[in-house]
Amino acid sequence: MNTTAKVIFALGAALLAAAPASGADVKPTVVLVHGAFADGSSWNGVIANLEKDGYPVIAVANPLRGVESDGDYVRRIIENLNRPVVLVGHSYGGHVISEAASPGGNVKALVFVAAFAPEKGESAASLSGKFPGSTLAPTLAKPVALESDTKDLYIQQDKFHDQFAADVSVKDAALMAAAQRPVTEAALNEPANGAAWKSIPSWFVYGGADKNIPPRALGWMAERAKSKETVVVKGASHVVMVSHPDRVAKVIEDAAKAN
Repeated sequence: MNTTAKVIFALGAALLAAAPASGADVKPTVVLVHGAFADGSSWNGVIANLEKDGYPVIAVANPLRGVESDGDYVRRIIENLNRPVVLVGHSYGGHVISEAASPGGNVKALVFVAAFAPEKGESAASLSGKFPGSTLAPTLAKPVALESDTKDLYIQQDKFHDQFAADVSVKDAALMAAAQRPVTEAALNEPANGAAWKSIPSWFVYGGADKNIPPRALGWMAERAKSKETVVVKGASHVVMVSHPDRVAKVIEDAAKAN
């Protein structure tokens, strides 16, 4: 991390620091981690629901550079919060939250939103290919070569709506496609270092018409993680938090209220 980045991170951490929690009725902070081809605005509807119900919320700008480095970035943010946290990840963000959460730390629950919940050694690429159904690969644009001998991946804008956000309006999906954040090819193939869901209670919500991660794979991961609650939104796309923010917020609040 260069000097400028360290200064920015320090300033951001200071702004994010919450006052020490006191009293049993204090709501945990919800930390939202977006996935590949998305950004923090993908949580806007969920944030509105959570804040209406009195939950403090932080939508992290996931770097999307690699599982270990992204996980370390998110870990620093949640450790800086002096109160319980419900950690939520979408898609590749599921890898990141599982990397970031530490047993015995301040993360009281994990929520996987159409997200990978990897075992140690598994990657996003290996899990998405475990069951048939993902149609992501043919929709990717020509990779952008980086100096670090890896590549940035984007979804072709004219294929974004059908592939990524089929149950979102064409107009909104076009905006999402233009603003999508790239993920490195290396990040999608990087194996997980651990599995936080083995020691931290987990909740799952995903769409029944997900074209990025096969619903069968999502259900299998939820069952393996002994999910406390699994909600499948019929007909929902990969961005279920955009098309059904109320359903996703409800699952997050269920996790927040659990003992």
